[in-house]
Amino acid sequence: MTLWGFHARKSAMLDHSSKTASADPLTEMLRGLRLEGVDYARYQMTAPWGLLFPAQKAARFHFVAERGCWLRTPTDEWVRLEQGDAVLLPRGAEHALASAPGACTKPLGKCQFQTVCGDIVEARGGGDGEETLFFSASMNFNVDGQHPLLRMMPELMRMHELAANEPGIPPLLATMACELALDRVGAGSMLTRLADVVAAALIRTWVEKGCGDSTGWVAAARDPDIGRVLAAIHLDPANEWTVEALAGVMHASRSAFAERFAAIVGETPARYVAQVRMHQARQWLVRDRMRIAVVARRLGYDSEASFSRAFKRIIGASPSHFRAGEADAPTGLSGQPPASSAPQQFGEP
Repeated sequence: MTLWGFHARKSAMLDHSSKTASADPLTEMLRGLRLEGVDYARYQMTAPWGLLFPAQKAARFHFVAERGCWLRTPTDEWVRLEQGDAVLLPRGAEHALASAPGACTKPLGKCQFQTVCGDIVEARGGGDGEETLFFSASMNFNVDGQHPLLRMMPELMRMHELAANEPGIPPLLATMACELALDRVGAGSMLTRLADVVAAALIRTWVEKGCGDSTGWVAAARDPDIGRVLAAIHLDPANEWTVEALAGVMHASRSAFAERFAAIVGETPARYVAQVRMHQARQWLVRDRMRIAVVARRLGYDSEASFSRAFKRIIGASPSHFRAGEADAPTGLSGQPPASSAPQQFGEP
C-alpha cells in the first residue's frame, strides 16, 4: 500500500461519509503526483570539500548517511545537516553542500562519476580529512516546478525538523544508510523507492505540522473546505470548473466561496483553475504527445486558437513549442537526462 493510500484509508475508517472521506485534501491533491524519472548518486567526500548544485527543474533530495555536513540554502544561509538528516528541494533551487560553512564549492558538472555496482553511481573528492557519505536524487515529477502544486511549497524541507511527527521514517532512513554502505545488486532501485517515500512524508508532515503560513497551498490543504475544492480541481483539471460549481463543492454561496478562496490561496478561483488546466495541457502535449487540437477539445475550447492564447498567457510559450519537443528536457545529477522508468505513484515503493 502506498504512503498516501494508507493515509487515505485511515481517514476513511474514521467516517464513511463522503464529506469526511474527502476531509483529507492533501491525500487527494497528491494522489496524481508521480515520479517519472529519478537520477541518483552516492557521494564519498573527504574534508575539505564543497559541491555546488545548480538550479534545475527537477526536485533534489539529499540524505546524509555518515557524519554531517553543511548546507548553503537557496537564501544563502549555512545550516548544519547531521547524520541521518534528509532534505528536499521541491523546485530544484540552487544550493551547496560542503564540509564547512564558506568552503570553496566545486560545480557539480565537474564531478567524475563512475558506476561502482549495478545501478549505483558514485563520486569521490575532497582532501584528506574526515569522510562524509551522502546520497542524492534528482526527482522528475509528472508536473514541473511552476505547477501550483509545487510552486506553493517552500524552497527547502528538512526531515530533521519534522521526523518527530513521522515515527515510521527513522527506520526508513536507517535502511537507506545500510543500502548506501553496501554495494549490493539493486541498491539503486531500493534507494530510489525509499527516497520517494521519505520525500512524500516530508511534504505531508511539513503541510500538517511544519508551517504556520496563513495563506497559500499549505493553509488550503489544512482547511477542510477549501482543501476539498483544491482536491476536486487537481483530480479533474479537464472539468469545466465555474465559480458556482466550486462553491457547490464547498457548500457555500458564490460570493462567500470566492472571497474565502482568494484570502486563503492568494489568488482567484478562476486563476488557480486556469493554471492547473494549462499545466495539465502541457503534460498531455509533452508526455502523451497529443495533438494541440485534441488537447483544446478535451479542455472544452471552441477553437485551437483560443486555447493557444490561453496556454501562452499562463505557461509563457505557445503549445506548438512543447508539441514540437522544443521544451527543455529534464536533467539529472550529472547534467544528463535521468534514467527513465515507468511512471510511479508518489510514495509508492
